[in-house]
Amino acid sequence: MKDTIRLFVAARLPEEVIAYLGQARQAYEDPSIRAVPEQNLHLTLYFLGNVPATEDTYIRQTLAQVAQRHQPFTLTLEQLEPGPKPRSPRLVWARFQKNTAFSQLSQDLTQALSPVPPKQEKFIPHVTLCRFRKEGAVPRDLPIVTPPQEVRYPVTSLALWQSQLASPHPIYTVVEEFPLGGERAVPSQEQEIW
Repeated sequence: MKDTIRLFVAARLPEEVIAYLGQARQAYEDPSIRAVPEQNLHLTLYFLGNVPATEDTYIRQTLAQVAQRHQPFTLTLEQLEPGPKPRSPRLVWARFQKNTAFSQLSQDLTQALSPVPPKQEKFIPHVTLCRFRKEGAVPRDLPIVTPPQEVRYPVTSLALWQSQLASPHPIYTVVEEFPLGGERAVPSQEQEIW
């Protein structure tokens, strides 16, 4: 049994959204850019980091309660672009249009899970698609890709994910999924991860 485990909260992506993002991010093929594997793509909600294994029950109960307080919602993709700061980007992300339901869910998760009172921050719905290699220079004049037709992403649940550091990419595993507005959690694995 490990003393700590690396966790984050995110929503899964539907296959059709993954397929579109995989095709659209081909605009960023460059030796200095490393694509995130498709199985690792997710909608970021809250990063927990390394937490004691003893917090397992508390975290799962908290996520179930937060999920129950929020109803499913739909995001609309705005564009793919370097970010989060266009002048000094660290990655390429798919940024979705502002969405009140997403912001409220993210704020609720932050307040429920943060060990210190959270700062007021902007919650930007996004999926990280690529990262810049540390050893290379950031390429200039990267494009902004706008979808030719509307790409909609229904968010119906949130999930607790485990991150195991590995090379060349970390390994992400969904530990347990919690339906929004639902009354029960959906286990993703037969056995405990702790």
